[in-house]
Amino acid sequence: MTTRSTSDSALAGLFPGDVDAEQALIHGGLVVSIFLMGLPLLLALIMSTQSTTEVYQITNVGIGSQGLSNYGTVLGEYNFTQYMINSVVMSVIIVVGKVTLSLFAALALVYYRFPYERAVFMFILLTLLLPVPVRIVPLFDLMARLGWGNTLMAITGPYIASATAVFLFRQHFMSIPASLVENAHLDGVGPLTFLWKVLIPMSKGMIAGVSVITFIYAWNQYLWPLIIMTDQSKQVVQVGLRFLQAASQSGLTRWGIIMAGAVIALLPPLAVLIVMHRPLLETLAIQQK
Repeated sequence: MTTRSTSDSALAGLFPGDVDAEQALIHGGLVVSIFLMGLPLLLALIMSTQSTTEVYQITNVGIGSQGLSNYGTVLGEYNFTQYMINSVVMSVIIVVGKVTLSLFAALALVYYRFPYERAVFMFILLTLLLPVPVRIVPLFDLMARLGWGNTLMAITGPYIASATAVFLFRQHFMSIPASLVENAHLDGVGPLTFLWKVLIPMSKGMIAGVSVITFIYAWNQYLWPLIIMTDQSKQVVQVGLRFLQAASQSGLTRWGIIMAGAVIALLPPLAVLIVMHRPLLETLAIQQK
């Protein structure tokens, strides 16, 4: 490591111009990449301030004359505030339920011995091959039999169990030193106390990362709520965006209204992602290992 650093420093001293040019090229490429990835969001922000006429003027790429009035229209006339509330409630319930159930499942898989333990874990992972869209027909039939159609239970229940979260928590628990487990066992600490006072404090980063992933996943649900919820006032924000496409003016789609709704729908998961980005990166790093 020292030899390589010395040789790199020597090369930098011999060819300073080449090193500076290489760094400038790398940073320039990163700036261009970031700009290209952020361009759709920038265009959405601009279009959300434009009137219908201005949107259809291809040469008009500046801030529109509507300002923030499109946002007020979306929140007021199109009941978007209610859709946002519904999505927040749904996402929070799914996050709490999924994290809690996954913690208990990982605790059982790591610290308990029972017949066919490995087979049970492999069966849990096998459920990753059956996402919710594949199970829509039997799920719909189950919800109907339980009388949960058009209720909050219908859009939260199918997402509570998660093989991914169980896998992440299991791998994290397996990395905890065995000495802690042995000391807790000798002190007569029960499983729930051990989970609450030892495992959860040592897993705060993992729990936060899983919560962020789960929140964003739940927030973006569209197909299942569209199918199972028949009352428009109980729909979630992604389906609410679909309702905005029905807005028209003089036969033209009101893209300014749609883009305003898209920007509003983006804010909660973006805020969660910004606040909790460090635990999320740690979780993804552990998953890659």
